[in-house]
This record gives sequence, C-alpha cells and structure tokens, in this order.
Amino acid sequence: MKIDGGFAGGARSAVQGRRSVASPLAAAAVPEKQSGFEPSPWSDFFTGYEPEPLQKSEEWMLVRANELKEHVCMMFKSCNNMATQICLLDTLQHLGIDYHFKEQIDTILSQILESEFFSSSSLSEVALGFRLLREHGHWVSPDVFNKFKAQDGGFSKDISNDPKGLLSLYNAAHLHVHGEPTLEEAITFARRHLRSMRGSDLKTPLANQVKRALHIPLPRACKRIETLHYISEYKEEEGYNPVLLELAKLDFNLLQHVHLKELKAITEWWNNFSRNIGLSYIRCRVVESYTWAYVVYYQRGFKLPRRIIAMMIVLITTVDDTYDIHATIDDCRKLHEAIQRWDESAVDILPEYLKRLYMELLITFKNIEDEVPANVDYNVSYLRKAFQNHVSGYLQEAEWSHNNHWPKFEDQVNLTSLTVGGPTLSMSVMAGVDRKIMKQSLDWAAGVPDVVIAGGKIVRFMNDIAAFKRRKCKGDAASSVECYIHEHGVTDKVAIARIDELIEEEWKILNKARFENHAILPALQPIIDLARSSSLFYDNRNDVYTTSTHLQETVESLFLKPI
Repeated sequence: MKIDGGFAGGARSAVQGRRSVASPLAAAAVPEKQSGFEPSPWSDFFTGYEPEPLQKSEEWMLVRANELKEHVCMMFKSCNNMATQICLLDTLQHLGIDYHFKEQIDTILSQILESEFFSSSSLSEVALGFRLLREHGHWVSPDVFNKFKAQDGGFSKDISNDPKGLLSLYNAAHLHVHGEPTLEEAITFARRHLRSMRGSDLKTPLANQVKRALHIPLPRACKRIETLHYISEYKEEEGYNPVLLELAKLDFNLLQHVHLKELKAITEWWNNFSRNIGLSYIRCRVVESYTWAYVVYYQRGFKLPRRIIAMMIVLITTVDDTYDIHATIDDCRKLHEAIQRWDESAVDILPEYLKRLYMELLITFKNIEDEVPANVDYNVSYLRKAFQNHVSGYLQEAEWSHNNHWPKFEDQVNLTSLTVGGPTLSMSVMAGVDRKIMKQSLDWAAGVPDVVIAGGKIVRFMNDIAAFKRRKCKGDAASSVECYIHEHGVTDKVAIARIDELIEEEWKILNKARFENHAILPALQPIIDLARSSSLFYDNRNDVYTTSTHLQETVESLFLKPI
C-alpha cells in the first residue's frame, strides 16, 4: 500500500483548546541554560526555499517516466536468460527504481528458486543470485559456493584474480547468519584479495564499488546514498542501458520535488513546536530527522510514515536532551509520571518549564491520530505505548547518572539499545505497511522482537563509539564503551574492538529475521533499513546527527541538487 496521508493543517482538537485556555503556560519561565550543541546549518532554510524550475515540466516528466517503465517491463518479458534478468534486477536496485517493478522482481526470484541457476560456473552470477534471494527473504544454502573451493576446503586461488566475482561474493557473504563458517571464510578471503587489488589496475566503476564495499558492505549500506553513487557511475558499466539511467534520473528528480514540499511542511511544524515549548537547550535537528526518515522510506506515496518517523525522532531528541542536560532528577521523575498518565490533568505535577512540552506531546500524538487516513489501519496507541516505554528507559538512565551508578555492560546495553529509539521508530515505520498485514505487523513490532533489539544495539554501539571518539561533554549516564572499559579493565581500543565484534553478531540476527518473518517482510525491511541508516549517521565514527554540519553535503545532494 502506498500512502499519501499528511498532517497539513491538522486539527489541534480538544487538547489545543485546553492549552489556549490555560494561558499561564504561555508565561512559564524559559530555561536560559544552553546545550552547547552546534546549531543546525538549515534552520528555516526549507520554509522559504524555491527550487530552480526543472528543464521539463513535471507533467512531461511523469509521462516520460511512465513510458520508460513500459520499456523496462518489456525488457523483463523479452529476456529469457536468467543471468541477464538478475543483473537487470540488481541494476534496478542500485538505481533506486526497483520499487516500480515489484511484481516482475518477485517472478524472477521465484524462477531462480525453481531453476538450476546455481549450477552456473560464474562466481559473480552465483553470488549475485545468492545475495538477491537472501535480501528478499528466501533461504539459500552457502553450499552453492562449494564449487569455488579447493581440495583443502578453502576457497580456490582460481577465483582470486576475479575482482567482479570477489566483490559479488564479499557483498553476498555479509548476509550470513550464525553458524555459517563458509560465509565467514568467504568474507575473509574476498576482503584480503580485494584489498590487494585496490592499488592495481581496477577500472572504474568497479574500483569505486570495491572501495565502497570494503568500507561498508553493500547489504549494510544506506540504499539512497548508494543510488547517488551508482547513478553517477552507471554510464561506465558494462551492459549500460540508457533507458534505465534516464528513468532513474527522472525518478530521482521527481521525488526530490515531493521531498522538498515535505521538508517545508515538517520545518514549519518544528517552528511551531519549538516556539510553543520554549526550551532553548534542545537540538534543532528537524531536517536531519526528516533525512533519517527519508533513507527508510524515500518512495512516492510514503508521506505519512516519513512524517511520523521525522516527528518521533524530534520528540525523542527533545525528551532526551531534557533528561540529559537540563532536568533535575525530580523533574525527570515528574515528566515520566505525566507521560505515563497521558492526560491533560497531569500537567499540574510538572515544573513550569516542562508544562508546555508535555502539552505539545499530547497535541502531536493527537494530530497524528487525526491525520491517519480512514483507509489506513495504523493504530497510534501502539506508537504512544512505545514512546511511554521509551521515556521509562530515559528515567532509568537518569537514575543511574544521579546515583553515579556504573551498570554492568550487559545491563547498560539491554537498556540503552531500547532508549536509542529502536522500539519507538520500529512502531513508527509500521505506518507504511500494507493494511493486509498492518494488525499482524503492529502486534509483532509491539512485542519488541529480536530484530528490533538487534537493530537498536547496532545503532547504540555506533552512537556510543562516535560519542566516545568525540569525548562527550554532556552529563549522560555511562556509555557502552565506558561500561566495558570499567567492567573489564581494558583500554578503549580493546573495548571498541569488542563492540565491533558484537555489531557483527547483531547483523547476523537481522539477516536471519528475513527468513523467519517472510510473511511480513514489508514490515521487517524498514526496520532493517533503520539499522542500515547507521552507516550514514555514524560513518567513520562520527555522529553527524549531533554534529550536523557533517551531514550538510549529503542533505544538499539528496534534496537540493537535481541529477
């Protein structure tokens, strides 16, 4: 299901009426303490931004895009060679236009499963088929790679000079699960030989693709960032097809105009929200929050989940900053109590500076509920409960910090992998799920399954490593890195190396979830994409959400520069 819901002009309902009557809230003292966070480079930029006119009208572009999609459909019908078909599928994914051809892609994958495709002697083809099937939730045995092994059981030297095959193997093997030593060995083997080739005569675009994969394997890379790279280099690919490139560029530019309108609307919402709560210490990260939502759902028709995800990240950030850098422990307890009660009358227990924040939380959730279209069975009560549980975790962190308590590493990870936002954002992404599986998906996500916890741990670990590297100055509770150092008496280098190993283990859980939850794969995929987004927001041990100037170039490429 593709959703075109929205929040434009959403009714403030009875909650707003209550707030307008309670005029003393407007006079509440505004805290003067500043957070020390650098300002966002965007501020009000998108509220007044007018993009340059497109070279062609939007109507012409839509008509042309539909013509090109018909051409691609004919490619699927006219091609009987399975190797060519999977290359087409892979190209569509790289270019970010595969979502237009779901039916054709499902047919190809079914045909591969029922065929003798893996009898191919081409490492590149076998590994590509393996990766595509596993990505789409189909189990394939690692035994398909046995033909590429030598008599001693290791991978054959014969494939060590096949860079395209090694790259395909390297990316495919990163979809491994626990207990697959063949794929572990494949990663080590392919990585070693690909690294040895980096200074050789690898031609573009293969050289760039190898470099990117060695930095972040393709199954873990942020898909939309990969699309930017691939569109720029596809013309140099063997088998380049101008129809696919033209469609990819048209699609990107058309979507860019959709996203710009949404950025304007979400920035206007933020301006109202921040003005109403009147708190000077919180981070302004609305554009960054929208970008996070965008890399999970970039396609046309997903306005509602993008908006909900972005708003929830803003709310999480606001409450997080309140607990971390401003509120006393008594304030934290009172805000937690009010949020658990979730009633306007609870505002009376709060200190003056938190009253408006609390009322805006109620208003925001009510507006989300009011704006969910009638044909979408998304139940906001699930989201509210996840948010309430999230804040309970913040209170526990605040209690630890207040009591100067050093939790055990395991206890710290179990708590903070939830407070990083996994359960709340997992419930947010359910707004984009087809109504046929909506109730099943909401119930599944509400149970905080292993895949949600694993994704949360990946983001938490990468966040904590980035925070440790920048030598955080906030009064947070101890991070996972610090807890590991404290508990085991090791250096930071040893602690970070161990946490990197744990990140690998969590990816295996995410990979396995594709097979275990195939019936609700459309609900699972955006949760995996939330984990993949960490490759953008915590790349090179940097937290570009907090130090958002580091994200500026990416935002410009995604939203301001037509292709």
